[in-house]
Amino acid sequence: MKDDNEVPQLTDDEKKLFEDLMPEDLSEILDTGVNRRHFLKLITLAGGGILAAQSAVAEQLIARPLSVSSPTELPPTSIENAVTLSFDVNGKTRTLAVDSRMTLLDTLRERLELTGSKKGCDHGQCGACTVIVDGRRVLSCLTLAATCEGKQVQTIEGLAKPDGQLHPMQAAFLKHDGFQCGFCTPGQICSAVALMDEARKGEASYVTENIRQKPAAIRLSDEEIRERMSGNICRCGAYPNIVAAIQEVHSGKPVEQVWRFSA
Repeated sequence: MKDDNEVPQLTDDEKKLFEDLMPEDLSEILDTGVNRRHFLKLITLAGGGILAAQSAVAEQLIARPLSVSSPTELPPTSIENAVTLSFDVNGKTRTLAVDSRMTLLDTLRERLELTGSKKGCDHGQCGACTVIVDGRRVLSCLTLAATCEGKQVQTIEGLAKPDGQLHPMQAAFLKHDGFQCGFCTPGQICSAVALMDEARKGEASYVTENIRQKPAAIRLSDEEIRERMSGNICRCGAYPNIVAAIQEVHSGKPVEQVWRFSA
């Protein structure tokens, strides 16, 4: 069985690349693998054209999945009201000690280094922190991590397949340009993914005409998508494109792209 914490071995060419360009990080990379910081640094060098001579090796490295970081270990005495939490995050079992008052959002971002979920209002009003817990979308800024014991948590980092193939909702957001600054996008996409499951189960919403009907799969109108996504706010106002992306995944049919230009 493969060890999740196993450090991917670098090829001789990859070691030479880091030795030449990032010698200060080489020992850490050999010990722990290529993490997000190394990746961003490599991308910066690529953007500056410094990698031109080693482009093939760099491309191979950039395409490789990042190392899964272990939870940041803190001395037990530094954690007040510590509880041991074991849960499934993006298909991997994670066990760590957390303050019983720590939110799921802070645990994901600060302890597990999964920074895709964003802290916007931190009051459960903007939806930027939305993740999926046991198939239901939740606001991770209002969810205590300790309540997730034994549960399955899926974040934006866990939607794409291991080979890099995007989730259909991610691909639809790209196709329809369903974002501008992108800060709310992880929460928008997680919410939309869970919304598809809610529609399949026939769960009622505020605009359901007859809530007494027996639950059955729902064909969502644009109006209903807007209502069901109303907990996710986009300050850039990309709502028409977001609705188009969700409608395309929901219907399984291409939705015409609408481009709105200001005069």
